[in-house]
Amino acid sequence: MNTLKLKKGDTVIVMKGKDHGKKGKIIRTLPVLNKVVIEGVNEKMRHTKARRGGEKGQRVTVIHPVWAANVQVLCPACDKITRVGYESHDGVKSRICKKCKASLT
Repeated sequence: MNTLKLKKGDTVIVMKGKDHGKKGKIIRTLPVLNKVVIEGVNEKMRHTKARRGGEKGQRVTVIHPVWAANVQVLCPACDKITRVGYESHDGVKSRICKKCKASLT
């Protein structure tokens, strides 16, 4: 099973792809697929069919997942892209920014 250092609620920036440079918050993580869903990133139009009589078909915006390897965490303290590190205090493991050592939670 894959483990992600990215968590729901983290602010990330997209490093590759059509949405390169966009910032957003992680809505959902998919660790088995090694992907994350980010609000406002990788939005696509889906055409839906009319199901009942009198109802019209429509175009709906759907947010698709992005590869976790193509995003990096933005530190809330120093506002820079960073790697995630871990620190243990009194047996409690917490995630930290590798640049400024601030907590990411």
